[in-house]
Amino acid sequence: MNAPSFPRPAPVDLAHHSHLTGVFEPQREEVDVRDLEVVGELPSDLYGAYLRNGPNPRYDPIGRYVYPLDGDGMVHRIELADGAARYTNRFVRTPMVVAEEKVGHAIWAGVTDLYTPSEAEVGPELAGTPRELPDINVVRHGGRLMAMAETTRPYLLDPADLRTLGPESCDGAMAVGSTAHPKIDPATGELVLFNYLLDPPYLTWSVVAADGSLARPPTPVTGMDQALMIHDMALTERYIVLMVCPLAFDMAGLLTGGSVLDWRPEDGTRVALIPRDGGPVRWASCEAFWVWHFANGFDLPDGRVSVDYAQWSYPGGFADADRPSVGTLMRAVIDPETGAVQRTVLSDRDVEFPRIDDRSLTRGHGTVATVGKLAGREGPMDSLWFFDPSGSEAHWDPGSLTVGEPIFMPGAEHDYWGMIGTDRADMSSWFCVLPAEDPGAGPLGRVRLPLRVPAGLHGAWLPA
Repeated sequence: MNAPSFPRPAPVDLAHHSHLTGVFEPQREEVDVRDLEVVGELPSDLYGAYLRNGPNPRYDPIGRYVYPLDGDGMVHRIELADGAARYTNRFVRTPMVVAEEKVGHAIWAGVTDLYTPSEAEVGPELAGTPRELPDINVVRHGGRLMAMAETTRPYLLDPADLRTLGPESCDGAMAVGSTAHPKIDPATGELVLFNYLLDPPYLTWSVVAADGSLARPPTPVTGMDQALMIHDMALTERYIVLMVCPLAFDMAGLLTGGSVLDWRPEDGTRVALIPRDGGPVRWASCEAFWVWHFANGFDLPDGRVSVDYAQWSYPGGFADADRPSVGTLMRAVIDPETGAVQRTVLSDRDVEFPRIDDRSLTRGHGTVATVGKLAGREGPMDSLWFFDPSGSEAHWDPGSLTVGEPIFMPGAEHDYWGMIGTDRADMSSWFCVLPAEDPGAGPLGRVRLPLRVPAGLHGAWLPA
């Protein structure tokens, strides 16, 4: 019988945890409801499904709960057809969730805790294993619908009912894991991904062909000498673009009661341009900053690479939760020959979750939509912002609705933006559809969802 290396941690104080209360409070109910109430009118030319994944602990967590890294996955789906809507939600049932459902309480602690359950509690196959967390994103590619995790393999879902089918390696491309944000090239159909590791080579990249077969196995990225967290990527026709920010894994610090991640600004931020043809990696360097999410990247005629992203002064929450950190919509132009990085502010409004029309990925794009702040750089993220390449901007004030990441939804005749929001007044959740031509005008239609959807994280529009 194996005993756990560390004592079982105490339950998290849910009542005083900002990411387990209010609009973030976990949802434990699963439903499948047709003919939902619509306020206004849904576009008749919009056919498909909006899916969103996000952290949602199956049971009250124990140990530490670090948002957005912790929390079991729950996938939410809103299907639109003929002006009507249907909602379905399901937990992503990893072996850890299944084991906890048998006993009716949490067994595993958070990802930043050292505690793991013993063989006596969970059996030999699961003893000593960390909790798997396919709770960040949802991706459809090559006939697979996948709930994406941070650095580990995704879980395959049944597209009919969102039932969990098991871990997926995509024909070996994700054998060592995957980013939660792989990118699909709309021209080639390839799914391109990277994965960071705690041990050498520390960073790999791989490719899944359009038909779901292996196009490139996990390939080491040269030039990495330590384990760093890298959440997202940009993709151009020629390059994978990674901003390698100085957020280092500090296992020694974790063992002495510190944070598992250590911000080291003196190291600066490095930019990796990884040629998709397998050529040598090009590196560039600049002062330290942090990036959670990219909008897009594209190649310039002169050989340089342009990338739009939300830049943060500091990642926040891992080593110094009280230190202020704000996001800025930026454009970086990287010269692969000289290593020069030129950064330009596109908007100094505090923003996050930048998204574009995914059909423009790898090429020059139009509007960038984000979540942002009506008060500029003060207050909560409380509105949606739409930035045009010409420099103009528009916004929608949703009032008491806390809105999430906007997703572009192309219709047969017109285009739209969609997102889930929760009303802070009564905790009802809604799916909103805005016209892409004039998103500041507000929703054409709002779908009342049959239950509250916890806030965050990422989604996708899957055309029918």
